[in-house]
Amino acid sequence: MSDTHESETAVPPRVEVRPTLAASAAVFRGPLVLLARRAANPGAGLWSLPGGRVEPGETVAEAAMRELMEEVGVEAEIVGLAAARDIIVRNREGELKAHFVVLAHAARWRGGEPMPGEEAAEVGWFRPNEVAGLTTTEGLAEVVAKAALLMGEM
Repeated sequence: MSDTHESETAVPPRVEVRPTLAASAAVFRGPLVLLARRAANPGAGLWSLPGGRVEPGETVAEAAMRELMEEVGVEAEIVGLAAARDIIVRNREGELKAHFVVLAHAARWRGGEPMPGEEAAEVGWFRPNEVAGLTTTEGLAEVVAKAALLMGEM
């Protein structure tokens, strides 16, 4: 015989949130950097660097290049690691919902014209000093500035 009162008051188990490793690329074509306006959450409607999760067996640089091709159809060459960012998402009650660790790379455009798609509602080339005036993911202007320094564009 089970005690139904006990099951009615039992607290559901907490879902453990672990950091997810992701990679992105600040792709430069001369003095301009490629940005994509996100089509889906997290960050739907915000300008950001193309990027996404690192898959098992690939390096973060490989992930950045794969995501760049998948999201916007552009090929690039990694120049170096520009920045690391933590993206921590909480609900209204302050509970942790997601945690991404994004390694952002500086890269040089090699081919392909950027196109919007399922993940990128809009794409565009911007001067690094224009990024602060856009509605972006948190810290994007700083990441782009660091990438521009690596590229010799600032």
